[in-house]
Amino acid sequence: MKNNKNLSRNNEYMVYGINGAESILSSSRCRVVNIYISESFNFDLIKEKRLNQFKEKIEILNKNQFQNKFSTFRTQGIVIYFTYKIFSELDLKGSKIINNCFLILDSIKDPQNLGQILRTAECAGVDGIILPERRSAKVSNSAFQVSQGAFCNLDIIISKNIKYSINTLKENGYWVIGLENSIESTLWYKTDFSGKIGFVFGSEGEGIRPLIKKYCDILSTIPMNGRINSLNVSASVSAILFERNRQLLEKK
Repeated sequence: MKNNKNLSRNNEYMVYGINGAESILSSSRCRVVNIYISESFNFDLIKEKRLNQFKEKIEILNKNQFQNKFSTFRTQGIVIYFTYKIFSELDLKGSKIINNCFLILDSIKDPQNLGQILRTAECAGVDGIILPERRSAKVSNSAFQVSQGAFCNLDIIISKNIKYSINTLKENGYWVIGLENSIESTLWYKTDFSGKIGFVFGSEGEGIRPLIKKYCDILSTIPMNGRINSLNVSASVSAILFERNRQLLEKK
């Protein structure tokens, strides 16, 4: 996906801990602004050549200074401030990959859920996440921290209107599948998830908004057998994405 001309913002974020730091230091999508390291940090935990690229950005603090600055976080002794490219448009020109996959998140408001979804999506090989500009959890330090660096390998698109993003996907040969608890929906394991797919997930309380549901080509469902009639949205995303991967592996 060629999105360079569609940058919406390049905000500064903060991530702490080994996993997040490793991802940012090795990512071309992030620009490191500052690296704060405790003098007690075990430098063997991060590849030396990665840190050496950013010598001029590193500030080593003594234990008290580091604790005073970052006492509310479990940092493992390292904190990185960075900027990250977020896009304002979905640009699929020249995209010819057969099994591309995007997630469209409608009204997901919990940053913890967003972070978990980012992590799962990256592990499952998703290409990008589309979020509405309003009625959505913001891209934030909290979401990035929970994702454990997964965002470094994903395109995040903040859409002014996700129905237009859905239309863009359709115009480029994507099937748009909404996940919805409904007797009128196809069972998840009987739905073909191969090919170019856009998955739409709604909030746990409300599901996909009726207007957005109308833009879906197919509605699919994961039936519930317990007394609680809904999965956490990040659990639903995991189930669907890895069912997709299972189907793709079977077709190889």
